[in-house]
Amino acid sequence: MNVGEVAALAGVTVRTLHHYDRIGLLSPSGRTAAGYRQYAPADLDRLHRVLLYRELGFPLEEVATLLSGDADPAEHLRRQHRLLQDRLERTTAMVAAVEKEMEARSMGISLTPEERFEVFGDWLPEEYAAEAEEKWGETEAWEQSQQRTRAMTKEDWLRVKAETDDVEGRFAGALRSGVPADSEQAMDLAEEHRQQISRNFYDCGYEMHAGLGRMYVEDERFTAYYERIAPGLAQFVSAAIQANAARHGA
Repeated sequence: MNVGEVAALAGVTVRTLHHYDRIGLLSPSGRTAAGYRQYAPADLDRLHRVLLYRELGFPLEEVATLLSGDADPAEHLRRQHRLLQDRLERTTAMVAAVEKEMEARSMGISLTPEERFEVFGDWLPEEYAAEAEEKWGETEAWEQSQQRTRAMTKEDWLRVKAETDDVEGRFAGALRSGVPADSEQAMDLAEEHRQQISRNFYDCGYEMHAGLGRMYVEDERFTAYYERIAPGLAQFVSAAIQANAARHGA
């Protein structure tokens, strides 16, 4: 094949092939009587390896070194396969990170990944975004929450986290002290919990709050969240919320 045919087949320019020839990276096996380059099948195999290594990010000097050894074509393919697998894993991880960032942005959480880790730790609220929107996306509470969270800064999120940690810590303390879930103390904590939601996210009435309380024991993810704080806490918080809602006629 002549240089133009090889360039068209490989998707490179004739100038690129001339350059590869000049630096000794890919020299054609033969020439015509008029001095035109003629590429044999073995040359095309080498060009294929050159282009794969280039696609993997190797500079031409390193490509030349990789091809100068005694490795046979099968060994080159195995090496390139490993390198491509490594790139695929990195790319997949990058895609996942970008998708999480997109989901977080759609929730109105305008924090950097480092800031989100500082605020949420290993709990990623964007993982629940699609499910939450499917359940409540048409409600006024959802829209209200979206509007408020879009305006929240890192400092706002840290304040909310501190408030949440405080009330959950006092719930756990009450549980460990043997305080009944339907006691005045536990119901007052439940009322603080409800008001915190109303203040920071959306207007949370007593019936809505009671529904959240049931979710804490019906959804294993929320149950696990509270159980990490203290064994039995999910049931305790849920019962306190139900008792507080009943206290207010819901």
